[in-house]
Amino acid sequence: MNNKLNIELMINNAISTASITDIHTHLFSECFGELFLFGIDELLTYHYLVAEALRYDGVDYQQFFNLSKEEQAEYVWKVLFVDNTPISEPARSVITILNKLGLDVNQKDLNYYREFFRAQKLSSYVDRIFKITNIKCLIMTNDPLDQNERGVWEKGYVKDSRFRAALRIDGILNSRESSFPQLRAFGYKVEDDLSGTTIEEIKRFLIEWIEKMDALYCAVSLPPDFSMLDGSKRVEIIENCVLPVCKGKNIPLALMIGVKRAVNPELRLAGDSLAKTDIKALEYLCAKYPQNKFLVTILSLENQHEFVITARKFRNLMPFGCWWYLNSPSLIEQITRMRLEWLGMSFIPQHSDCRVFEQLISKWEHSKAVLAKVLIEKYNDLIQMGYELSEEKINRDIQNLLGDNFWRFISQ
Repeated sequence: MNNKLNIELMINNAISTASITDIHTHLFSECFGELFLFGIDELLTYHYLVAEALRYDGVDYQQFFNLSKEEQAEYVWKVLFVDNTPISEPARSVITILNKLGLDVNQKDLNYYREFFRAQKLSSYVDRIFKITNIKCLIMTNDPLDQNERGVWEKGYVKDSRFRAALRIDGILNSRESSFPQLRAFGYKVEDDLSGTTIEEIKRFLIEWIEKMDALYCAVSLPPDFSMLDGSKRVEIIENCVLPVCKGKNIPLALMIGVKRAVNPELRLAGDSLAKTDIKALEYLCAKYPQNKFLVTILSLENQHEFVITARKFRNLMPFGCWWYLNSPSLIEQITRMRLEWLGMSFIPQHSDCRVFEQLISKWEHSKAVLAKVLIEKYNDLIQMGYELSEEKINRDIQNLLGDNFWRFISQ
């Protein structure tokens, strides 16, 4: 029964039925109100599409951003979906979403899609998206220093087991000039030079919010020049606050490394870029703090080989996802194949990084197709050597990749 056709059927069936844990998103549950983004206008004004559309006809950036969201969506729709073929990965993703929702992808009238989304009852619509994607749960990105979000946590939060929390700590590590005044306003006695009670107060802040959110991990995005050997205040906070708290709470620290902010400030959120980083920071953290757990994704393609080999050396390092500009089929395929060849099944192949709810459909639809392609190749390599595979083994492997590896890692 180990013929090529049967293996392909078993792999595709296992991937389509596995329960997915999406370990990093920018989504929010319904109780967060306007922070819950969905619908065609949100999809079209996603910053990936904005940057692409603004390449075409030289429209003034500020003129575009002065438009209402609906007008921005109409501009992007006309440029990318009417005047041009939506062949890029961000544009194709919109077509995938519309197709999976049962809509006519050849319609050129944007109002056709708007009417569909306006007619949805949100709670049942949320259920429908989870059913389409077979996502068991997703993990939000939660920043208590964001006033809109903080207000929900303090007064209006409604628990939904499908939406789990991660405590985002970018402000404390990357923007102390703005975050420390906020902490002081909230009653934490912190000083800019980290003197006095600052270390203990930052730890108190982290513990209180991990407990309030029931956060599964702490997370931070870091620049390409991130170093653990530069003597910076950021390093001092990581070593004296973040790592002790994460160890005490037995939760990982998620490091997302390689972001260059505002390369083109006129593009706003779409203006960020990437660069290579130095893997020495990871080696230092994993070696010096073996009792801490690190979830890590790195943005530059040029870092991926060294990153995978580093993961072989440290079992407290879990690579996850193909982040941001790596989230395209050709690169996902290359990276996934490399990880399988050097890590076996001991990694997390993907996360969606979604900001708009329906993006769960396209991000996972496209990624699962690539994962199936690579696994079919790798399993067939074994079969050619006489190795016997069963449906049970394949289901186990794929469930580990799409969910269980994460839960096992955070609980160990």
